[in-house]
Amino acid sequence: MDRRFKVAVLGCGRVSNRYREVLADELADRVEVVGACDQRAERAEGFVAATGGKAVADLESLVALAPDLVCILTESGNHARDALALLDRGCNVLIEKPVALRIEDAEAIRDAAKRAGLTAAVVKQNRYNPAMRFVREKVESGAFGRLISAEVRVHWCRYQDYYDDGWHGTWKMDGGVLAQQAIHHLDALQWLGGPIARVCAVGHALANRLEAEDTAAAVVEFESGAVGTIVATTAARDRDFEASVQLVGTNARAKVGGSALNRLENWFCVTADLSDQDAQERYSQEVPSSYGLGHGPLIQDVLAAVADRTPPPVDVDSAMQSLRLMHALYASMESGGWVALKQGPVSDRLGLTA
Repeated sequence: MDRRFKVAVLGCGRVSNRYREVLADELADRVEVVGACDQRAERAEGFVAATGGKAVADLESLVALAPDLVCILTESGNHARDALALLDRGCNVLIEKPVALRIEDAEAIRDAAKRAGLTAAVVKQNRYNPAMRFVREKVESGAFGRLISAEVRVHWCRYQDYYDDGWHGTWKMDGGVLAQQAIHHLDALQWLGGPIARVCAVGHALANRLEAEDTAAAVVEFESGAVGTIVATTAARDRDFEASVQLVGTNARAKVGGSALNRLENWFCVTADLSDQDAQERYSQEVPSSYGLGHGPLIQDVLAAVADRTPPPVDVDSAMQSLRLMHALYASMESGGWVALKQGPVSDRLGLTA
């Protein structure tokens, strides 16, 4: 992949800081940033000041720059609108999580990309973490034996100003901790633990004022018969101090933690492999923030998929696994009981309620 790709960014809010670092530094020899678009002109101008390119005020002007790939970093509730508009105009897209708030909107993105012969990729950067990939390989090799239990813990910190921006924490544009922060870990839970059969969840706004929840807990039952738990909050103080996934099988156990699923905190296998003696050190990363270090490698693979017209590393169907689980969790909160995923549960509020 010798060519340089023209990349544009739609939306220059909080997560764009990570893209600015990746595009301007890590991928500088692979990409040319042709433009950035945001409703607030100063944010787009600040982005291109670091990366090059042109600051524009609307989607049409961004498309006119003829990018090979547009990174969609707008509000969660606008992901589907923006992805469909760009696909309709012939642009390949990389969509930040979540792919959309409504399942039917995600399906529409998938179908539009297929009809147009374009790439629609989704950001699940933690799948690129060495610790995550180590555990995934052990799962696939059968090293765990039968999975017994799996658990997710997310203890992050968001203060009230985070929710006072007009869209974070609202049902129409965002959802709560499950949709915005813990969706990474819902993805990891299934990527490592396998498909989930049913869930029972509760959630409340306990420390912040928002429409959705800042704290949630759930019991899950996997299709394999294994059981699990999810606990997630943005009410931890005074920093993001844990984000972990732990698996226990009949033959092995593992915990991936750190602030961004970046550290292999525990690995034990009854049938020990001598080559794994230093696994915790070898497969752990130090990261500067909870965004981790996976965006760069993921974008590299997306660009390769664009060039070769091959499936992207995370396509819409793969991304919808965590979206469907998220809807099941919210549907459980709304109904007050167990919800089976095979019944296709959807939230009555997420992505809809004003």
